[in-house]
Formats: sequence, C-alpha cells, structure tokens
Amino acid sequence: MSNLGVKLLAFAVLGQCVLAVLNCTSSSTTVHWLGEKPTHNKGVTFGLPWPQGKFWPEHTKFSIVGDSGNSEVLQSWATGHWADGSLKWTGHAIGESDQIYDEYSVTAFSSGCIGKYTSASLTNSTSSLAVTNRKNLITVNTGKLSVSFPKKGNIVIDAIKTKDGKTVGQNGRLVLQSQNWVPDGSDSRGNTSIKYSNFGSNIDKVTISKTPSRALVTVRGKHQVTGGADHEPWLQFVIRFYLYANSDSVKVMHSIVFDGGADSDFITGIGLRFNVPLKGEEPYNRHVRFAGVDGGIFNEAIQGITGLRRDPGQEVKTAQYEGRQLPDTDTWDTRVTTRLKWIPTWGDYSLAQLTADGFNFKKRTKPGQSWVKIPGGTRSEGLAYLGGATKGGLAIGLRDFWKRYPSGLDISNAASDSGEITLWLYSPAAEPLDLRPYHDGLNENDYEDQLDALEITYEDWESGFNTPYGIARTSEVYLFAFDQTPTSESLASLTAHIQNPPVLVAGPKYLQETQAVGGYWDLPYTLTDTAKVLEDHLRFILGFYQGQIEQRRWYGFLDYGDFMHTYDSDRHTWRYDIGGYAWDNSELSPDLFFWTYFLRTGDKDAYRFAEALTRHTGEVDVYHIGNWKGLGTRHGVQHWGDSAKQARISQPQYRKYFYYVSGGDERIGELLEELLDTDKTYGVLDPQRKVRTDGWTPSPNSTVAFSLGTDWSSLAAGWLMEWERRGSRWEEAKTKLVNTLSGIANLTNGFVTGSGLYDPVTWTLGPPPADPDNLGNVSVSHLSAVFGLPEVVSETITYLGDDLPTGFKDAWIDYCYYYHASAAEQQARYGAKFGSLSLYQAHSRLASYAAYQTKNTSLALRAWKDFYSSDGFTTSAPWNITHVNGSAVLTAVDEAAWLATNDIAQYGLAVIQNLAYVSTSLEDYAL
Repeated sequence: MSNLGVKLLAFAVLGQCVLAVLNCTSSSTTVHWLGEKPTHNKGVTFGLPWPQGKFWPEHTKFSIVGDSGNSEVLQSWATGHWADGSLKWTGHAIGESDQIYDEYSVTAFSSGCIGKYTSASLTNSTSSLAVTNRKNLITVNTGKLSVSFPKKGNIVIDAIKTKDGKTVGQNGRLVLQSQNWVPDGSDSRGNTSIKYSNFGSNIDKVTISKTPSRALVTVRGKHQVTGGADHEPWLQFVIRFYLYANSDSVKVMHSIVFDGGADSDFITGIGLRFNVPLKGEEPYNRHVRFAGVDGGIFNEAIQGITGLRRDPGQEVKTAQYEGRQLPDTDTWDTRVTTRLKWIPTWGDYSLAQLTADGFNFKKRTKPGQSWVKIPGGTRSEGLAYLGGATKGGLAIGLRDFWKRYPSGLDISNAASDSGEITLWLYSPAAEPLDLRPYHDGLNENDYEDQLDALEITYEDWESGFNTPYGIARTSEVYLFAFDQTPTSESLASLTAHIQNPPVLVAGPKYLQETQAVGGYWDLPYTLTDTAKVLEDHLRFILGFYQGQIEQRRWYGFLDYGDFMHTYDSDRHTWRYDIGGYAWDNSELSPDLFFWTYFLRTGDKDAYRFAEALTRHTGEVDVYHIGNWKGLGTRHGVQHWGDSAKQARISQPQYRKYFYYVSGGDERIGELLEELLDTDKTYGVLDPQRKVRTDGWTPSPNSTVAFSLGTDWSSLAAGWLMEWERRGSRWEEAKTKLVNTLSGIANLTNGFVTGSGLYDPVTWTLGPPPADPDNLGNVSVSHLSAVFGLPEVVSETITYLGDDLPTGFKDAWIDYCYYYHASAAEQQARYGAKFGSLSLYQAHSRLASYAAYQTKNTSLALRAWKDFYSSDGFTTSAPWNITHVNGSAVLTAVDEAAWLATNDIAQYGLAVIQNLAYVSTSLEDYAL
C-alpha cells in the first residue's frame, strides 16, 4: 500500500473512532449455558463475536444482566480484531453467583451511550476480588477465599484460607517421580541398577493479571531433583490458577512439556500435593471423602466409631457419618469413650484408577503397616477431600479423571497435625510412562527402504525421528476450600461440576450473522428431504465416534481426545497396531469438521468432543520445544512416532474455534504463539526430503521451499490469528501474510504452482526451485486443500477485503474451479493436465465456493455431482452400524467398516460448506 493509502486508512479509522465516541451505538446478544443450566457457577469465562466496524476497543464498554434483569459484575477484554481495528471477538468473565440464570444478555455500547446506562450495569461495579502483590508473594482474595502464591522456591501455593480465616491448604507443590530404566519382564525385576528420582517444583517466574471478575496467576518453572539424586532440572511446567470473584474454588490448568530422554527418563508419577492443617481436630472429627461412581461418595472418619462392638449412640454415629462435629464425649456410652485409645486411626488412603474400567482402593494405619483393601469400582469421578468438622478442609479433583488414566488420589498422614492430599495426574501405582519407540527400525537403512516400508504399513519411519522430546499435556484441576466438612451431596454436586464445567455460549444464529468465525458454514438446512438426509449423516458421524471412543476405550493420559484413522474389518478392530493407520493426529481435518458442526448446531456433545480433541492434538501431537518446534507428527501407532514432521498437523486453524469461543483460553493462546516461528523450522527440516527431485536442501536463514497447500495454509492461519489477536508480533505476522498473498498472486499459475521459495529474512514468496523464472509450474496434490486451506483462504479473503493483494482471489477461485475441471480445460488454462487426482468429494466444497463467488450455477451443479458421484461416500453407503459380539471379538462392539476418519472429516466439511454456498442447487442436481 502507498504512503497516501496508509494515511487515508489511518484517517478513516480515526474518523470511525470519533463517531463511536460521539454517537450512541449499542448491541445486545444472549448467551446461554451449554446443555442444562448448571447447579454451580464458580465463575466462568466465555467469548463473543461482533460484526465488523461496529465497536472499537478503546470506546466500547460491556454490561451483562440475567434473564430477570439483575446485573452482574462483568470483566471484558478484546481477543480478536477485524482488519480495520474494530472488535471481532471479546472475552468476558463473571464471578460466582448464587443466582444462576437460564441465559444472560450482554450489551456492547460505545462511549456515547454511557449516559443511557445506569452505573450498576457498567464493568466498574463493586467487586469482591482483591490482589496484594508484594516482593516475594502474591495474594488473591476472592471474597470467600484467600490464596497466596510465592514468587520463587518450590511451593506454588503457600496457603489457602477460607473467608473465616481458616487455613485449609498449605505448601502446595508439584510432585514428579521417575526412574531411568524399565524391566523387560517380571523375571528381570531383581535388577538393582534402576535409579529412582524424586523431583519438586522449582519456580522461574510468576505473573498476575486481575480485573473485577477474575484473577489469573501464572507460574512457570521446571521440576528439580530432591533427596540428593543426580539429575538436571527437567519437565517444564506452566500452571495457571484462575480465581473468580466471590468464589470458594480455584481452577488450575497444569501444563507440562516432556524434555527428557525416552530411554532414560521414565515418569512414574506426576502430581499436585497439599498439606492440610489438622492440629487440634480430634481424629474422630477428621474426615476423608472420595468420589466414586455416578455421584457416589466414600465417607469415612480417620477414627471410626461406627460398627464397633460397643455402640456410642445413634446421634454420635450419624454425626460422624454426615461429617459433623461429634457431640461432647460426655454424652457417649462410656464403654466407647474409655476405650478410644484402642480404636485405630487410618492415616493413609489411596485410590488408583489404572484403567478406564476400574479403580483400586485401599487404606492403612501408617507407613510400615499392611494396606487394607477397600472395595473399588469402575470409574471414579476423581475428587478427594481431607479435613475436619471444625478446622475445615480441602478438596481436589481432576476433570476426566478416569478417561485420563492412570490417575490417582492419595491422602496420607491424616492422623498427624498436618495431613497431605495428593492428586496424581499420572499415578505411581501404574507402570512407568514408557515413551520409547514401539519397534527398532526393522532394518530400514535408507530412504529407499523407508519409502518401501511405507507401501506396506503406511508408516513413514526414520531413525531419530520417533522421539517424544517436546510433546506436552495439559490437565484441568479444581480446588475447593471448606470451613467444615461438606455434605456428601455437596461433594457429589461439585464432582459433577468438575466433570462438566459450565460453559456460556452464544447461539449459532448470532455466531453465523457476525461472520467472525468464517463464512463457510450456515445453520442446518432442512428445507428439503435431500438436505435432511445430509444433516442426519452429520449427526450419525458424531454419534458413531462418541460411541467408538467408549467401546474401543480410546482413553489414557496421552491418548484421550484422539481417535483412530482406519478400520480393519477382518479383525473387527481399528488398526491400532499398523503403522500410519492407527492414531489419527488430525489427518484430513476432523478438528475442523467437529468444530464447525458445533458452531452451526450448538450441540453440547459436539462441543465436549471437539474440546477434548483440541486439548489433545494441540499438545501431544505437536513439538513445543527443540529443533522441530511448531511442527506436528503424522498419524501413527504412537502420536510422535512417524517421521513426517509437518505444519499440517500443528495447523493453528484447528485451535481457532475453541480459542475464541472460550474467551481466549490462555493455554491455547500460548500454543498459537509457539507456532509463529514455524517458518524458520523449514530451514532445519525439509518435509519433502525423501521425495524431493529439484535439488533444494534446507539451510537456516536461507530461502526455504514449502508447499502452497499444507505448509502455507498452516503458516498463514497462524499469521492471520496473530494479526487478529493483535499479539506482540502482529505487525510482523501481518507483513508475512500480506507478502505471501502477493507472492502467490504473482505466480504465473497461482496455487496450481504447488510450492514456492520463501525468504525468512524479507518474508517474501517467490517461484519454486523447479521454476525459478516463473514460467508456469504445474504441481497439484490431492492433499493441498484438505488440511485447512479452504477455510484459511476464505477467512483471509474476507478479513482483508478491499486490501487483498490483486490477483490472489482470482488465483484461488481458479484453483477451486480447475481442480476437477476436464483435462481439456486444464490443458487450455495451464498448458498441462493435472493428472490422476482423488478426494473429489472433499474438493466439491472448493467448487461450491467458486460457484458462490462467481454466481456460476453450472459450477454449483458440478459441485453436487462431485459430491455424490465421484469418490468418498456414495449414495450407496449404508449409513448404519453392525453389532459384533461372541467369539469374533474380545468384547461386543459396533462397527461401520465402510467408513474411515479421513472420509468422515472431508465428507462432513463438504456437506457443511456445500449447503452454506450452493444449497439452492441441491434439488436441481438429479441424483
């Protein structure tokens, strides 16, 4: 853009801002709870989109009222901007409230409207949240809870105090246990060379952000060895503590990055531990509680007085079972009180969820004594409490506890003055976490061998590439403080709260109207019988995969959230053990399908499904540190095992929807920031190294060759989001995006060129090595547009509007049109035919986009023809499941052997986008 153009744009933006100040512009929308109205609202954060050019960050305020008209204290911030600087997305937070409404109305209004709103509705309403930031300690007081965070050392939480001043939690710290070797079998367990190490948290940095409704404390560091063992600090962590106004709970997001050796650092336990002060509380007034199955709660006292040979009295027994302070011992039967010293105290309890189907439970009086078995169960809901009837106590719980096995809960030293409660994110009762490769290389000595092996197992193996170094995992934990032992009913209710945290969302109609999350989807289309069938198919896919997760037990600490790639109909199982057919790792964009399905329907099951998928794929399938930072790993038996390390797996577009709808989830934001330097990784690793024929080799800070499909779309998605978010590097990201848009537009054959040379210094894109003079290279791949390219390009074109580089949109529409045009048309336009391609059903959505943009009804009909009569799911697909049981399978299952995850992902996206663009042509196409 010329200097004059920049000045004119600046004056235009300034003029819009001035008008926003002088005029009264307001708009209201409602948000509702995902699913049923929750029993508890301990504080919630949510996101809202806004139409372009309507509200401006510096001149807009927000208010919120419940459906009865009562206002709440609202915290608001910008999470996304339109190119002109107006608000695109905002994040909001409200604190805990006893009154929970069915829905809330959020109003955005410009500065000129302030006189029309009462002070009670503004964001500066009185808040109970207070922060004290001293040199070595940060203290957050919510009004019901006070939590102190040291700024250095090994304690992440110094103390948790209730409103009444009772300290119910102390010395909150991280616990890590590991060993350097794993026996190959039970016969080798006598080997004494195994070295065991214990680690504690070592804080590097603590930050605090606070506004009226929410405080966020972020603690960063590494685990440091304790007890004299020899080990470097490792396992980086980021712990985020969310504290809401008027709340008696703390939400904790616990993130770790594996930076050890797969063959020398075997994690045996990852936990969060607190001391619980119990001094002065009689043992019979001290209580333990564990969440069991389906709302069940285990109730016991440290020193039980029920079931004895002598009865202390019904009132006494009932009080103990209910967690109340027992009557004075003078009221008890003396045959009990005179013999209290003979009643054992049970100081230690341990629950271990070692599979998705069962947990073991036990207790003992103290270390050195035998454990006594407690009847276990199937799926613990993952909450434990330790405390007393008069001293109060602390409860801690893990979301998706049994789904992320092996997990655990321990209570120890409960008969002493200071008990301990530990939440195990990875239970030490389980086998060590073994991240070693699952095979030894099978004598694949060179690229020729590796490519040949790819032909049989579909695994792209390469020595040294099957490493977990740099993968991550985030866990969601909740803390609850009590002045006295809570009722079992209360704990059961809080357990349900943990497993399904309340979520506020806007309705699909409003989300679609703003166009802030893409224009490639619309509300479900049910005006014709044909369209209804397609909508039924989408619901079938969601329901089937939900069922498969349960039946196939796709659970586990690192696995939960992902699903399998391809089915083996002979064995009636997914190909969990066959190379590239096992874990899906976002292959062909199921993330995009499930998120857009949620956006258009508001379906709560789709949201939870897509949320778990996002939490997994953005963490476990991607490298967060090291030489391959910013790249993800192709599908395989192990999430990190395949040697194809590519940006198509770390695609930021897959995280975009959850980031904005959640109100700007900070962990997702951090993942997006990590991806901003992915373009530099191409100077270290060439994704095409095994098949490249043009002679190019990577070199840091030199021009790098990457594809205009899977590579550029992933980079562009990250640049666009950084520009939208106005992150610290948004101007750099904007320049990279605009420069590469211009580069593609200037290629003789646009996207059909296939690849280009990118300069990481000037951030420009030129012709590929095979066509240095830009004469017109033709290289089209069936994979280019199935990893987010259509969605990224569509959003980019809308975002830049009139500032889009000349020729870019034409280049994209040409690609959309010619991908499945006749060979003669391809030859006439590009001087060459595209050759044998596939995924035409998937690419039908490209044709429908071009038809919509050019108002080409013939192309719209071709889109539906490609959808119904090419590859993918045909009209003869059964769209049903088969139940398999008996001796054919280990356990009874439902199967749909006719589908694969690649197919459902692209079919789903094609349905959604074709209905959004060319639904009116559906009935015109003769099936």
